[in-house]
Amino acid sequence: MRIGIAGTRRAATVVLASGAVLATGVAATPATAVTVAAKKPSITAKGGYVMNSGTGKSLYTKAADTRRSTGSTTKIMTARVVLAQRNLNLNRKVKIQKAYSDYIVRNTASSARLIVGDKVTVRQLLYGMMLPSGCDAAYALADTFGNGSSRSARVKSFIGKMNTTARSLGMTNTHFDSFDGIGKGSNYSTPRDLTKLTRDAMKNATFRSIVATRSTKQRTVTRSGGYRTMNWTNTNPLLGTYSGALGVKTGSGPEAKYCLVFAAKRGGKTVIGTVLASSSSANRTKDAKKLLSYGFAR
Repeated sequence: MRIGIAGTRRAATVVLASGAVLATGVAATPATAVTVAAKKPSITAKGGYVMNSGTGKSLYTKAADTRRSTGSTTKIMTARVVLAQRNLNLNRKVKIQKAYSDYIVRNTASSARLIVGDKVTVRQLLYGMMLPSGCDAAYALADTFGNGSSRSARVKSFIGKMNTTARSLGMTNTHFDSFDGIGKGSNYSTPRDLTKLTRDAMKNATFRSIVATRSTKQRTVTRSGGYRTMNWTNTNPLLGTYSGALGVKTGSGPEAKYCLVFAAKRGGKTVIGTVLASSSSANRTKDAKKLLSYGFAR
């Protein structure tokens, strides 16, 4: 029987395919010949972004440049501005003013439960701001590191430094009108911008150490010269529940909903990201874990 050229090619194809089966025990199909890419996760948050911190490469985006209220994730910038102060003395003592506690009461804000008259170091104020998300601690830092002859002038000056820093970091869709996220309607950022900020902030060893701390006991000096122990627990649920978690900061509010800026490191790779306007505290944690795992799989 004669076999034409086409028939010869078909026969050769069968032989090659059979050889592949004999050699591997599995047919050489496209599904087994290449690695299946990680499936892009679905998240409840309205906005999300993930970056490879080492390369700056984007790994995931969802409305990453849409401006949204940021809640207490704003405090990442507050910490960044403080830690960038020239000749910063982290052991400098700051006297807690009644204005800080009044602010907490007036705004029903999250608190580090600082006591009026106590002397608290700058380092302790950073812990009080970043772990229990103390707006009183944030106020104290803004009042201390702003410029001006009045408290309102100093706070305004500090917020100006926050916006100047945002511009220097290329955060083109960000504006701050508060030191803690309790703004007047023009305090906003995006998942991409907050991730840029956090990538920069994580270069500072003090910042890294604070945001990675699950809980701390700090001894402050009382008005009478005695000592008081403050106990602060981190609001970030990723610490201790996600392998390699490094921090960074939660946020919430009527407009902001539930936010989380997060970072983790595995096998020499650091992934940083943000979710904004998630539907609940539990869902923002699930969203962050999904995005971290996706980032490591990329």
